[in-house]
Amino acid sequence: MSERKQPPQEQAHQPGAEYKMDPKPEYIRSSYRGVDKLKDKVAIITGGDSGIGRAVAVHYAREGADCTIVHLEEDTDARETQSLVEAEGRRCLILKGDVGDPSFCDEIVDKTLAEFGKLNIVVHNSAEQHAWDDITDIPPDQLQRTFQTNVFSHFYLTKAALPHMSEGDTFICTSSINAFKGNPSLIDYTATKGAIQGLVRSLAKPLAEKGIRINAVAPGPVWTPLIPASFPAEKVESFGGQVPMDRAGQPSEMGPAYVYLACEESSYMSGQTLHLNGGVVLNT
Repeated sequence: MSERKQPPQEQAHQPGAEYKMDPKPEYIRSSYRGVDKLKDKVAIITGGDSGIGRAVAVHYAREGADCTIVHLEEDTDARETQSLVEAEGRRCLILKGDVGDPSFCDEIVDKTLAEFGKLNIVVHNSAEQHAWDDITDIPPDQLQRTFQTNVFSHFYLTKAALPHMSEGDTFICTSSINAFKGNPSLIDYTATKGAIQGLVRSLAKPLAEKGIRINAVAPGPVWTPLIPASFPAEKVESFGGQVPMDRAGQPSEMGPAYVYLACEESSYMSGQTLHLNGGVVLNT
């Protein structure tokens, strides 16, 4: 994977489309062998149509789970992910809507329960990010929108899902290396990821009393549709060069971490964060 680079490219709309990317992100490796770690579990994955979300869905399916994948407007990507999950012999429900809307988050849970009869795993993965030269450039409506998508959705969906979850079930949040390092060009996005870290730590104890765990994954630069949809072409071309491994990560390198956090192997872990960032050492 170290040779993989990406040519300059841009997409006009967030959160971006995977089918338009060059090269296409790798969502699972042929060497990954499922061993039923999530046999007959049911997972909700927001942003599950592409990028890290697609990788999580396919890894979960290979481990025996059924999935609800939630997306905003990326119908083509969502249908492809559904086909990939079904190719693993599992069921996949697609739900289209805005996770920043609390009524839609209620609908996600209701339709998942109607389709599968239970809920065991919630992966909070939806996000948007926008590059700004200065904090004074951030429009108030965009600031509100970024927090609605990246933070408030965690509250809405967790509140909707929790009454239907029980001992052994899990929440997993996608954080970011930016929450620990800061990023002067992604100020609002970085602030939302810091808020997610606070949420994970704050919920760990009360959820533990119910036998439910919550953890986070903090990726570094990963080649997903959000990248060409967020940055100018010249920055996309060099994306990933800022970490010691000198490349962008692939979603396939994230998926196994989400499996670990969802399965029994991580049963003594809650309120923690896994750092998959290309070798950046963080003091967390």
